[in-house]
Amino acid sequence: MEKNLKIVLWVSWAILFPAALCAAYYFWPPMIAGNELAIASFLLLMCIVSIFPIIVNETPVFFAQGVSISVFLLFGPLVEMILMQISLTVLLIKLRVGLREIHRYPTNSLMFLIVSVAGAAVYYAIGGTHGQTEITLEFLTKVIIYAFTICLTNHFFLQHVIRGFFYKNKEKFFSKDFLWEIFTTLMFLPVGIMLYILYEDLGLEALFYVGIPFVGISFILLLLSNSQRLNSYLQQASEIGHQLTERLEVKEVLDVYIDKLTSMINADYAYIIDVVNDYELKVIRKLEKGQILTGTKETLSVHHGISGLVYAKKKSVLYKKREHWAKLEKTLLPETIESLIGVPIVRNQKVVGIVVLASNKKRSYDYSQLMIVDLLTAYLGVAIDNARSYEETKKQSERCALTGLYNYRYMEKLLESEYFKLGSTQLNHLSLILLDIDHFKKVNDTYGHQAGNEILIALADRLVKFIGERGTVARYGGEEFVILLPNVDKMACFAFAEGIRKTIANRPFMIDQDLQTFGKRHSISITASIGYATAPYDAEGPLDLIRHADRAMYIGAKQAGRNRVAEYVK
Repeated sequence: MEKNLKIVLWVSWAILFPAALCAAYYFWPPMIAGNELAIASFLLLMCIVSIFPIIVNETPVFFAQGVSISVFLLFGPLVEMILMQISLTVLLIKLRVGLREIHRYPTNSLMFLIVSVAGAAVYYAIGGTHGQTEITLEFLTKVIIYAFTICLTNHFFLQHVIRGFFYKNKEKFFSKDFLWEIFTTLMFLPVGIMLYILYEDLGLEALFYVGIPFVGISFILLLLSNSQRLNSYLQQASEIGHQLTERLEVKEVLDVYIDKLTSMINADYAYIIDVVNDYELKVIRKLEKGQILTGTKETLSVHHGISGLVYAKKKSVLYKKREHWAKLEKTLLPETIESLIGVPIVRNQKVVGIVVLASNKKRSYDYSQLMIVDLLTAYLGVAIDNARSYEETKKQSERCALTGLYNYRYMEKLLESEYFKLGSTQLNHLSLILLDIDHFKKVNDTYGHQAGNEILIALADRLVKFIGERGTVARYGGEEFVILLPNVDKMACFAFAEGIRKTIANRPFMIDQDLQTFGKRHSISITASIGYATAPYDAEGPLDLIRHADRAMYIGAKQAGRNRVAEYVK
């Protein structure tokens, strides 16, 4: 919540809270005299019920309103307001709302204050009264209207005022929260009416007969909610596991994992850390303020921080507040972090990575969430292994083993794909450069094939650096290389080809392996003959582009004297 809104909230609460209590006392005088012990007993029951909240969509739902219906009917709206405010405070203490979130006290106080006033106003407007001993259909109808007025007003303020205005998080009115509001109202409305009826007949004994089952139901609903939450986590974890194993690239696996995990378990910060070696850890994915960041350069020692602890123990850790882990050295976590989860990624009994989730709130995580993160991290380890195996297999099928460049098979597929983009908004020109090293057999004969291999590797590196992201370089075969340049016209292609020729001719190549003088580095100068062609002018199909560039290289460059660039001429 923004700082200005917090100020507005506190000022509003300071004005409206006493004003609402005074107005309730003036317009609807309470029935307190002689009922002090009963009111205290009802307060005790409401406070006990308040320590069993369930969490729905990050919002605590508690059942003190079931008792508050009886309090309202017996003692009036002012007593109901005060008891509801006290039980609300107990709830927030139970949730351990600290100083950083202290604005939640006036937020919830105002909401329940307005809800109480709205319920009372509607009840009195339809002719509702207090202390009625005869239970009629008309009376029950008025109580039901009162209860559902509270339900709808509470949900409206929660969705549109609290979340929409203060937290800028607009949601649909008819949501999962709304269904829970209706469900709890239907569940506890009969309990509230029954408690009222029995109290009129039995007095304080009614609290014993109704209060114990009421607390029991609240506890059972809490267990049911936790069970449903865990089942939901397990179902989502299974779906995420399938999505991870379907990804064929490590980058995709990491992105899906951190995105899905933080969508399921809220985190202000999330990190995927790779084990570089026995001494160093590196952050390879990071989530901050809802944004997934890649290419981070942060490194850690295996002996420091949360990640170092997880690496050393090979076990998951869960910290619910900062005091428990603040003494760890050199952590990357911001100072605002309170609670966190750290889980190792283990493959073949070795820690190969660490996952850390962190929250600015105390006690944000529990052991059920730790179990889910543990499960998903096991999926992650398998998915990364599978993706790396696929990438390695793909690399071997697409790359030249010597130079690391793409091979002819890959280039042929890429050429077909790019050629068919011609004439569209994606591609207007497609140029292809083919080069052949001049007199390369002489180099092999003089210095040996190992020296020739060194030159091929060095040349491949020069070509990749020269072309950069503007095109694709492949080894065509032997000492021939091919370069594909999308959206490069004839004039620009000639400039590229001439630049490549000079890069080769003007800078000698150094070799270590020499047939004549072992262990001594030699400088060798080579040249290359280059031909190029550009579609759509020079080709009617993708293979034409290669043939015509090849023809330009042999006829226009090699036969014309070598160490030159030639374009295809029809």
